[in-house]
Amino acid sequence: MKVNEKKIDELNLELTIEVAAADYAEIEKKKLAERRRTAEFKGFRKGMVPASLIKRVYGEQALVESVNQVIGEALDKHINENKLHILGEPLASENQPPLEWADGNDFTFVFDLGLSPEVSVEVEKTDTVPTYSVTVTAKDKAPMIENLKKYYEEHKEEGKEPKTDEEIDKEVTERLKNQYKGEADWRLTKDIRDYFIQKAGVKIPEAFLKRWLVEANSGKVSAEDVEKDFPGFAEDFKWQLVRGSLMQKWGFKVEEKDLHEQAEAFARYQYAMYGIGNVPDEMVKEMAVNMLQDQKQVDRLYEQVEDRLVLDRIKETITLKPTKIGAAKFREL
Repeated sequence: MKVNEKKIDELNLELTIEVAAADYAEIEKKKLAERRRTAEFKGFRKGMVPASLIKRVYGEQALVESVNQVIGEALDKHINENKLHILGEPLASENQPPLEWADGNDFTFVFDLGLSPEVSVEVEKTDTVPTYSVTVTAKDKAPMIENLKKYYEEHKEEGKEPKTDEEIDKEVTERLKNQYKGEADWRLTKDIRDYFIQKAGVKIPEAFLKRWLVEANSGKVSAEDVEKDFPGFAEDFKWQLVRGSLMQKWGFKVEEKDLHEQAEAFARYQYAMYGIGNVPDEMVKEMAVNMLQDQKQVDRLYEQVEDRLVLDRIKETITLKPTKIGAAKFREL
């Protein structure tokens, strides 16, 4: 068997694997023998079906399985021995020659591999990112004040003094401050991510990843769907690479207790979203434990912990430039 590697560019490789009949013959023989031991055919005792009949019925399936096994082992070996950091899985190349599945044939397979870029970035005091403080103006408050006045007018409580204009103004101011703070925090996270993605100069094999996303989703998404959503996916993926590089650089590790704390924090957040406050700790812990039984939830929580660890260290290190801004201008960012 021969494996030839062709470098297309810094992030793309083409592997050609030539499989001779001798490479898969013994595996094929064992698979057919196993079929013969277990096959049940009318008129024959189990294990006594003629080998010729077994080969006629199961021959092509055994051939395909045997060649695929050889190919899979060759790919794994080449990737591991050459320390290739690949993205996704190898894809059948568009340069793949036609195959004739006949016993004793030699086969040539061509695969495309997307490589993970090497990411290295320094986080320094000279790195500067704005942190916004959104001002609350009378114009911003006016619609909410009007709506609250209507609400309180329609829901008067007997024996209770109606809220004064001053009290309503204060309530609206606090609500908007909290709202704007949440939006500003989200913006700071986005700006930090964008800043360090750009500073690291992260490039990814986009064409390969688009093909891989279509194939990995087994027909659930089309090439058009991937094309539409790819910009967001690409930015998230680049940040994962930057975050992973910084986790390694700083020696950060996600511990079991981190996952439990994150799960409990998310549980409290979900209860709050439904307007349920002062939730007993037992209920929060129970919900957290249930979340940690779901691997998809664990993966999401793991990423959230990594984000928190890395972003907290970045914020402690870089220069955050306080910037006051009006709500309208902030929306335009």
